[in-house]
Amino acid sequence: MKNRLTQIYTKTGDAGKTSLANGKKLSKTELIFDAIGTIDELNSALGLIISFSKNKKMNKILLEVQNNLFNIGAELALQDKMFIQQSKVKDLENLIDLFNEGLPPLKEFILPGGGKEASFCHLARTICRRAERHLFILHEKNPINQETLSYINRLSDFLFVAARIFNKEKNKNDIFWQM
Repeated sequence: MKNRLTQIYTKTGDAGKTSLANGKKLSKTELIFDAIGTIDELNSALGLIISFSKNKKMNKILLEVQNNLFNIGAELALQDKMFIQQSKVKDLENLIDLFNEGLPPLKEFILPGGGKEASFCHLARTICRRAERHLFILHEKNPINQETLSYINRLSDFLFVAARIFNKEKNKNDIFWQM
């Protein structure tokens, strides 16, 4: 692979403008950058989970998700490519079903918390929900890949289940909401 980033700073953003990967210059206040930035924030949160987790299987899954999030960022920045296919959504659904089978059924809402990895999963889940809202705002103005919207929706569900898996493996109880 040739060098893609030979210069880290460009100074073009100093005046409040930046470019999409397709070369289109926009104000940094455009909604698309809220979406791209939140996807990037979510990706960073997943990196944080991986840095604490000793669960090799989960880390492999989260690394794949990180790559998919980068692909979503590329979809948004290029505006004419679709990298997220229905198979990626189905993969998340299968993982949710598989992991959820080994968990006790929920009869109450749970509060974010437990062990470190679970807590970071809950944080990532809330960032994911914010990313989803940004994507739908964009989608209302200029349609984006439907599979991307579905993927982000499933990802927040997966992160919820992953938090419960991490708590289970650390012998931490889910914290139930007390009304």
